[in-house]
Parts: sequence; C-alpha cells; structure tokens
Amino acid sequence: MPKLEANLQFMFNEYDLIDRYDAAARAGFKGVELQAPYSLPIPQIVERLERNNLKHVIINSPSADPDTGRLNISLRADRTDLYKERTAQAAEYAAGLGCIGVNIGCGEIDDIDPDEARETLIANMRHAAEELAKVGVVALVEAINTRDRPGFFINTTKQALDAIAEVDHPNLAVLYDFYHMQIMEGDLTLTVKENLSSIKHMQLADNPGRHEPGTGEINYDHLLKHLDDIGYEGWVGCEYNPSGNTEQTLGWASAWL
Repeated sequence: MPKLEANLQFMFNEYDLIDRYDAAARAGFKGVELQAPYSLPIPQIVERLERNNLKHVIINSPSADPDTGRLNISLRADRTDLYKERTAQAAEYAAGLGCIGVNIGCGEIDDIDPDEARETLIANMRHAAEELAKVGVVALVEAINTRDRPGFFINTTKQALDAIAEVDHPNLAVLYDFYHMQIMEGDLTLTVKENLSSIKHMQLADNPGRHEPGTGEINYDHLLKHLDDIGYEGWVGCEYNPSGNTEQTLGWASAWL
C-alpha cells in the first residue's frame, strides 16, 4: 500500500508550524514533509518526530534570491556561492531530521541567458548531489508546471531526466508530482511506470485547484493502486491546499492511512 505523508507547508495550517507534526500524526500519517523547516531548530522538530513516531521524508533547499525574492538562485551564475551555502544548510537539516531526500530547486529563468542558466544549474545539481551524498540523502529534481510558475526552467519529466543524465551523478533522482505533470503532459500512469527506476519520491494534489484528491479530474484511486502494481516502495507526499479544514478533507485518504 502506498505510504502517504503530509506536507506541512500546505496542510494543517490551522495550527502553528511545530504543532502540525502532532496534527498529522493524529490524522494517521506516519510521515511528513516540509519545504522550509529552517525557522525551527532541529532538536525541536526531532522531539516532535520522536513523540509522534513520524518519519521526516523530505525538505527543500532554500532557493530564494535575497535581492529579488525569486526562487531561482540555482540558475544564476552570480549566486553560485549562495547556492552552496544553502545546500550546506539543507544538508545539515536533512541529516539532522533523518530525511531521505532534499528537493534541490530550479526556478524561473526570468531574464537569464538560457545557456548560462543550464550550465549553472547542471554545475549546482552536481554540487548538491555530491554534498547530500555525504550525509546519505538523495538530491531530488522536480519538474513544475508553467501555468502556476511561468518560465519554470524544468517543467516536464523528460527535462528532469535529461538534466539528471547530463549531470551523471548516482545521487540524483526525480521527484514526480502528479499535479504538475497532469498540467504539463498527462499520461501519468505510463510515465511513472516507464521511469520508476529514476523516481525516488512522489507528490499529489488534484487538478484544477490543487486541492485534495476527489475535487478534480485526476483518478487517484487508480493511481495509488497502480503504484502498488508497479512496485513503488517510496512515499507519496500530500502537497495540496485543503478545500476546507484539513481534517475534514481527509476522507479520500482513509483507505490508505
């Protein structure tokens, strides 16, 4: 049975950030993810994980440019030193929290020369893969749709796989998000089956609206069963905006928790 975990950046926002760990456990989740845990000290989070017997599955590497606010320092040649600092911070948190992976970020191309952006990204991906390997954590590459984030540099599964192949480092893998890829390419069932060996984490939300499964067009009853059929053994992060109170939107998950 697929292992569902709660994205605490999106879910349980009725609670303070640290208390979302308790809320997720009460709801039946055995794992959590959080893009930005950096406002909380590692020991404080670890105490909640241990209290609730929770696995902290992934976090994101901080990717905001301090000057522009854009989440694209991995593409900017003039931000290479900052990217390395942020990678070190992510590695410290991921190791301290016992994560399996870190989403190492990409971002929007904006006014950057495309060739420069790709060269910079490939070098940064290689650095992140190497540094995260030192603490036993996988560097994850996520394609994101260009409707929500216009100009996002990696926006299809093929682009993510091509970048990983160009880097050619064993500690890189795909973070496959059903919501983003339904918008960009569809064909979800076949895509995850054909690329399963390259996928180390998945995320879900329905489309349109990015709410919980059952509110849109994606057949998650089929997809979650399909993951069992093809032998996916990783986690599936629930990265959706609840359409109401979080606990009241979890009926769809009762068969999986």
